[in-house]
Amino acid sequence: MKTQLITREGYNKLRAEHDHLWNEKRPEITKIVSWAASLGDRSENADYTYNKRLLRQIDRRVRYLRKCLAELKIVDYAPQQDGKVFFGAWVEIENDAGDIRQFRIVGPDEIYGDAKGYISIDSPMARALIKKEVDDEFVVQTPEGKKEWFINRIQYQQGFD
Repeated sequence: MKTQLITREGYNKLRAEHDHLWNEKRPEITKIVSWAASLGDRSENADYTYNKRLLRQIDRRVRYLRKCLAELKIVDYAPQQDGKVFFGAWVEIENDAGDIRQFRIVGPDEIYGDAKGYISIDSPMARALIKKEVDDEFVVQTPEGKKEWFINRIQYQQGFD
């Protein structure tokens, strides 16, 4: 079961996607399907077939977004989070080999598409980081075995420069 948490930015992005699909994209494709259907024989009508499939994909995504948006809980930043890793934090970690990683801990619905540098709160890395502070060491269980990391920075408002 995935966590039903989302950042305010993530929620707004999903809401904007829903609104775009429902208010702009779907009416546009519906017009094309109606026009293509009016031409007669639908079995060999590529415009009709392609756009009808596209309409089904839009409807499927809209249904998913409506269900998803109704169930998600928005987690906003709170000042008492400062200094520790919680949901929505930007974190910079480093291992003994000097490998540095930077990412934001977000809900599973936010890590797709163009969400670079995001990891899900459900991931082993995020789970290991929760409630840790700068300079803490922590261990993450990976497919290759246990990996040790060190927390360099924690931020909530913006990504790292």
